[in-house]
Amino acid sequence: MTTVQITLPDQLAQEAQRAGLLSQPALEKLLREQLQMQRQNSFFAAMERMEQLAEPSAMSPEEVAGEIRAAA
Repeated sequence: MTTVQITLPDQLAQEAQRAGLLSQPALEKLLREQLQMQRQNSFFAAMERMEQLAEPSAMSPEEVAGEIRAAA
């Protein structure tokens, strides 16, 4: 287990403490949720980048056969 020390403005720390957000389980939950959100955001950003790419035209059956012959 890793120990992490953070510095927060007094008012924020007090509010977070009163809300129960500074407990180990609450912080773990918040961090896991944020990590999941970042992964999802990265995934959707990658999908958007892929949508911007020009889609290659479909190959005809003859072109596919030619590629197979060339690879053999």
